[in-house]
Amino acid sequence: MPTEIEIFEALKLELRRGSLILAVLGHLRREHYGYTLRKALSDAGVEIDEGALYPMLRRLETQGLLTSEWREEEKRNKRFYRLSDEGTRVLARLADEWRALNASVTDILKGES
Repeated sequence: MPTEIEIFEALKLELRRGSLILAVLGHLRREHYGYTLRKALSDAGVEIDEGALYPMLRRLETQGLLTSEWREEEKRNKRFYRLSDEGTRVLARLADEWRALNASVTDILKGES
């Protein structure tokens, strides 16, 4: 039987998954390459490791939510990502959904003490 810590960690991971996608899409309203995106997320208090970030970026691009292009910067080729038009529309809808859900959950948790 899993311990309380194991259960908590598994549920925390589930809770973070959707939130991370929303945070990544939100930051990609401005163009970033992987490192600067990861740093911007970290600076905002959202930690994500490379092993999760890069597959997510590829998946979001495959879904049509991001566009990317390779460019040389500082004598290195870097892949820059940005929201596509469809990604902008989806982000707006997801943000509305997030705000409504967050407000509801906040109200539910008020009776927690």
